[in-house]
Amino acid sequence: MTLTPLTRPARLRPGSRVAVVASSGPVPEDRLAAGLDILRGWDLDPVVLPHVLDRHPQFRYLAGADEARARDFEQAWCDPAVSAVFCARGGYGAQRMVDLLDWTALRAAGPKVFVGYSDVTTLHEAFAVRMGLATLHGPMVAALAFLKDTSTQESLRATLFEPDSVRTLGLATARTLVPGRAAGVTLGGCVSLLAADLGTPLARPSAGGLLLIEDIGEEAYRIDRILTQLIRSHWLDGVTGIALGSWQDCGPYDEVRAVLLDRLGGLGVPVVEELGFGHCTTAETVPMGVPAVLDADAGTLTLDVPALS
Repeated sequence: MTLTPLTRPARLRPGSRVAVVASSGPVPEDRLAAGLDILRGWDLDPVVLPHVLDRHPQFRYLAGADEARARDFEQAWCDPAVSAVFCARGGYGAQRMVDLLDWTALRAAGPKVFVGYSDVTTLHEAFAVRMGLATLHGPMVAALAFLKDTSTQESLRATLFEPDSVRTLGLATARTLVPGRAAGVTLGGCVSLLAADLGTPLARPSAGGLLLIEDIGEEAYRIDRILTQLIRSHWLDGVTGIALGSWQDCGPYDEVRAVLLDRLGGLGVPVVEELGFGHCTTAETVPMGVPAVLDADAGTLTLDVPALS
């Protein structure tokens, strides 16, 4: 099976109501408030779901109980007045709640914009598999990069409101790791979460895909282990090209780069490094499920169509 383009939700308009949910880790209240102010400055109408600021009574790395996070998510998505759902932050926890969601109800509510990254990778894959919906790998409302970096903010704002204006992606940091040019449908996210999905109902072949991967806090040998698992499971078979994002807190980049080249360089596909997405100071918003062309020599990812319809 080869990946095909997914359904793109409609772009936002001034005055659009957007919901903020906590799918994973606990959310700092002050950072959430600052992020909401940015959204209001874009003439959006953000609503915060009831359990966003919850803390799990036993596991402090979770934003409240799994059932409560799932209930908030369903309430947000199924509200006909809501045009988009934003995650407040990543961390850990999406895997614990994704199978608690009523996907029949979510499908009935129709396509909407969904934004997040990091642990939210699990939900990106779920939307692709369960709903055939394209999503946005973009900053969370309470993420520090979103709060502090105007370029990160502008990339998301333009994608939401003026998606035709951001068809070519790639920061000046982008460099060729393996030369070449390839077409495919974008997929990916946090590589450790993609590996964690293997063997679950959300796992899907990546053939025909332009794979975008990044991670945080994984030492070089762990990245080696994750990529080797993907290779041994044949999950990378048929990938047409690979774009690498940030590897924050993964150790010296020279060591990480050597692992990436060793594990991915033999796949026979173009690879570009430091494209500029993920856990980095400046992070571009990248759509998942959209046909695109990766030019590893130019350091660009060019979308065939806008991220949103």
